Amino acid sequence: MDLQTLLKNTSRSLYLSVQALPRAMRPAFGTAYLLCRYADTIADTPILPASRRLYWIERFPHLLQEQNTAEIAQLVHEISAPTENPYETELIKQLPACLAELNILDAALRGIIMDVVYAVCEGMKTDLSFFPAEHSHALRAFDTPAELERYCHLMGGEPGLFWSRLIYHTARIKMPEEEFYTLGQRIGDALQIVNILRDLPKDLRIGRCYFPRMDLESAGLTAQDLLEPANSARFEPVKRKWIAWGLAHLKSAEKYFPQLPKAQPGQRAAVAWPVLWTADTLWKVYRAPHLLDPSKRVKISRKVIYRTMLCTPPLLLSNHAFTFWLDKKLRRFT
Repeated sequence: MDLQTLLKNTSRSLYLSVQALPRAMRPAFGTAYLLCRYADTIADTPILPASRRLYWIERFPHLLQEQNTAEIAQLVHEISAPTENPYETELIKQLPACLAELNILDAALRGIIMDVVYAVCEGMKTDLSFFPAEHSHALRAFDTPAELERYCHLMGGEPGLFWSRLIYHTARIKMPEEEFYTLGQRIGDALQIVNILRDLPKDLRIGRCYFPRMDLESAGLTAQDLLEPANSARFEPVKRKWIAWGLAHLKSAEKYFPQLPKAQPGQRAAVAWPVLWTADTLWKVYRAPHLLDPSKRVKISRKVIYRTMLCTPPLLLSNHAFTFWLDKKLRRFT
């Protein structure tokens, strides 16, 4: 199976976005996604105990650099098993092909990809080393807000930085490089906090409470209390705090988006869509009265997704249209 087909099968929505990107961006973006998805497969596989998954997550960035064929074969062997998703099974087999794709990229792009893989693996190491094993029936929370911010930075901000570096490498951006990168990181942070808010009930049931003990205590709660859907109202101050944090970071898109060349509409769409969908998802979370209830998962409707895509053409031509639409969504929270 070629990597384009593998990318299409592992993430159809992302594959469509990749096809809309400028041709110069596609190989690096697709390769980075597949390698990060491979790391995610290692971290989540039920075949190996947490200690062995942690070993391979720590080794993974080094394995990509060293490319020891015997070690690659050992990793593939250890995590290979039939799964409900045949495309994930195929992905596991395709690590050598992903590395071959990585090797033909120029050195600058390889460096950008390795940086994001390393950061994402650092976040996965936190999941595997800080939190208890998934089926231990134990539960642990981060201690401080700084720990949650660091986690969001690793899992969201660093991919945002990768995306921004890739854009800067392939397009003319007038904004100073570091300023553009900082804005991209902040947008990535916002995308990650919305995932954590949305997935809270599921994460709690595998022992992971990303919301800090300090914040919970200020609301008279413990991590264990969050397992009770009836405590949703008491969790509201913590929820609102981190929604506000996400909104402040997402607002960076109002400066970021106008830097993207209008001659590259696919690139602009690939930035606009996740930003606008994140704003909509945060609004759903904000209004959800039962966020702790695992039977009531928060997500935006297909109608919202399709409406955003149908309204895309004006955003590709007008920076004002994008900032107006995003600001309108953000003002709902005030």
